[in-house]
Amino acid sequence: MTTQFFIPMRPPTTTHNAKELHAYMKGGKPCAVLHDSSELKAARAKLHAYLAPHAPEKPIPAGRPVRLLVKWMFPAEGRPDGSWRTSKPDTDNLEKALKDEMTRLHFWHDDAQVCSEIIEKFWADICGVFVQVEELA
Repeated sequence: MTTQFFIPMRPPTTTHNAKELHAYMKGGKPCAVLHDSSELKAARAKLHAYLAPHAPEKPIPAGRPVRLLVKWMFPAEGRPDGSWRTSKPDTDNLEKALKDEMTRLHFWHDDAQVCSEIIEKFWADICGVFVQVEELA
């Protein structure tokens, strides 16, 4: 089974690394907890909203391998269309939020099933995110 779709959007540049440190005292000892920043919460909500219409009726069953192909197309803004984006955010950081939301929307049982990933980011005249999910044999 293969599913693919294009999401016309300005890809978020806030990644799962956008955390806020909350320090407090507990029993007279300093403690610290990391929380998602408001920017990260907004980026996740945006991804969730755009992915939801493409969510499958049933997830790929647990234990079945998945290949994920994602093309992140950022607004070219004067750069050559299709040229590689070599600046932040890093592809692995972009993927974390995307895969988390796809797991919440039941594209698969668990994102550990993603055994093969092809992730690209580049500048494009038409910005958005192209996603292909393929259940492997």
